[in-house]
Amino acid sequence: MPLEHIHEVNTGTMERPLEATRMENTTSACVLMERKTHVKMNRKQVMLAKLRKSCSCTPQKLKNFLMDFLPVLRWLPKYKCKEYIWGDVMSGLVIGIILVPQAIAYSLLAGLKPIYSLYTSFFANIIYFLMGTSRHVSVGIFSLISLMVGQVVDRELLLAGFDLNDDASPVLGDGSLQNDTQFNTTAFNLTIAGMNAECGKECYAIGIATALTFVAGVYQVLMGIFRLGFISMYLSEAVLDGFATGASLTILTAQVKYLIGIKIPRSQGHGMLVITWINVFRNISQANICDVITSAICILVLVTAKELGDRYKHKLKFPLPTELVVIVVATLVSHYGKLNEVYASSVSGAIPTGFIPPKVPPFNLMLRVAVDALPLAIVSFVFTVSLSEMCAKKYAYSIKANQEMFAVGFCNIIPSFFHSFATSAALAKTLVKTSTGCQTQVSGVISAMVVLLVLLFLAPLFYSLQKCVLACIIIVSLRGALRKFRDVPSRYHVNKVDTFVWIVTMSASALISTEIGLLVGIVFSLLCIIVRTQRPRTALLGQIQDTNFYEDDLEYENLSSIPKVKIFRFEAPLYYANKDYFLKSLYRLTNLDPNLEVARRKKYEKKEKRHLKKGDHTTANGLGIGETTLQLVPKQTDFQALVVDCSSILFLDTTGVNTLKEILKDYRDLNISVLLACCNPSVIDSLKRGGYFGKDFGSMREMLFYSIHNAVQFAKDQKLPADCSV
Repeated sequence: MPLEHIHEVNTGTMERPLEATRMENTTSACVLMERKTHVKMNRKQVMLAKLRKSCSCTPQKLKNFLMDFLPVLRWLPKYKCKEYIWGDVMSGLVIGIILVPQAIAYSLLAGLKPIYSLYTSFFANIIYFLMGTSRHVSVGIFSLISLMVGQVVDRELLLAGFDLNDDASPVLGDGSLQNDTQFNTTAFNLTIAGMNAECGKECYAIGIATALTFVAGVYQVLMGIFRLGFISMYLSEAVLDGFATGASLTILTAQVKYLIGIKIPRSQGHGMLVITWINVFRNISQANICDVITSAICILVLVTAKELGDRYKHKLKFPLPTELVVIVVATLVSHYGKLNEVYASSVSGAIPTGFIPPKVPPFNLMLRVAVDALPLAIVSFVFTVSLSEMCAKKYAYSIKANQEMFAVGFCNIIPSFFHSFATSAALAKTLVKTSTGCQTQVSGVISAMVVLLVLLFLAPLFYSLQKCVLACIIIVSLRGALRKFRDVPSRYHVNKVDTFVWIVTMSASALISTEIGLLVGIVFSLLCIIVRTQRPRTALLGQIQDTNFYEDDLEYENLSSIPKVKIFRFEAPLYYANKDYFLKSLYRLTNLDPNLEVARRKKYEKKEKRHLKKGDHTTANGLGIGETTLQLVPKQTDFQALVVDCSSILFLDTTGVNTLKEILKDYRDLNISVLLACCNPSVIDSLKRGGYFGKDFGSMREMLFYSIHNAVQFAKDQKLPADCSV
């Protein structure tokens, strides 16, 4: 028989046994395939070389480091002003106009005054302009992040003894606002977490928020340094969608009391959603009719405008600034109608102008919120990177995920010194940014200038703005997340497991807490993967007529079975968790448990020997000795070769190798050959290290095959030419 020798390049001096296969062609030629021998590198030398390279400092390396750390130095000199400026200015203005009312509204979620939300939006846009690599993503205040910050702030305020429902406007004990208005406040002489100063509720609240933000930023920078971005891989799309939807239900629930103008305690801890709704229905009779009417009108206007904007977005050059219009009109109506004085409608109150002097976040408070900062850091990073990658893919450019982690980290660290709280990329504003002609990060600077204008001059004009109007803006902004409920049937049709992951994550996020919900979603998602590998699909294969290919005989019609050969497929890695399932499936599908069969034969042989010693010429079954042979070979043993299709076995652990060795031995006791087909190189190496092929690998040619058809042909022949190895 002719031989074709295919010699791979040997990269080392050590020799390995040849791994050869029989090609699937009409000539039945054998092909020798020699594995490459990879030279093992000295790990110590490699690490020392990398360390020397990383620690060396040259002018060019310093320049590259600076330009990588501040990407603006790389792309801004190449900015095409005539081509880009109009789109950047337009998108920046639109985002800025949207950002102002959202920042004021989301302050309710964070449990802070509106001025701090404006600070957050301003500094985040400036820092991301300097450090971000995505041209289109909009970084700033985000509802989910604001909610997570607000939950920590509320918890710590309660522990410190503050009343969460105190609507007074306290003054900072050690950082007065730079304006001419003085506020009557209730201040507390506190020694809390090392803060030995006269500090009111607002002072303590922003101290918690800045400490939380600083720690979250440090976590993100450390993840960037140690390249831990892979953590985001464990947040699947189903987990993120479920988390966002569950958190949206929590956000909606938290705004109901503002929507109808009732005074109920702010619920904390697990089950906040259920407790809040119970309190809402208990106090529904105290609803403020003015707030109810205002909320109904605002929601009607906002939803109508959003629906019209979605329907005719292809005809609109930029989105309608509905939120801004609603806020301006509502503020004017509230001011001139004296809704606060006449109807006791709750209003935003004084929003001062200017900036508070920077202050280092309190260190002792950082220790209290260190655990809370971890999920905040991960969620913030994941949303930012996922949106950045989405925009980069859509507009054909690349981003650096590690640099994005640094960017969002410093968007938290630096602003925390300026009384700001945690930020992230926001999907809604990012989509608006791309639809209004954004070209580069310059649009973020334009948005920051709009916020700065409000900070310096326009903020006091929002004094009479009703809180129910802000609640309406927040609730309407949740439309996208709440619409995920409509996608459940289609999601279930596509993938049932992902649907269950979504439901579990959403339910845990809404009914327990957002942080616990995220953890539950990740754990449940991983458990689903483990369960799917523990109980994977298994099948016996049949041959597709007139071909060399084989498929599941339960899934396809007109497949031919191979006489005396069983072909078994296991569609998962073989490891300790699914070893038992592998064996049970194999025994069930082949209708033969070799252990039971061997035990039955031994038991039968003992009975035969006992009868023969007594001189009885009949067997234990009452048959003649000549008939015992038929009893020794059971009906189940209708095959003489078992082919295991290993194409779906990605890896083997020690238990997996021992399992294959076990079935090899057990079936050999019944004179049944076990042949492995379609093994990848890592599986082959595991088998070699585990001694599956013997000490000298000499039996590989009779046990390992490149394809199922090769193994079947060998099983039919029960021997190969002397010069053809496998």
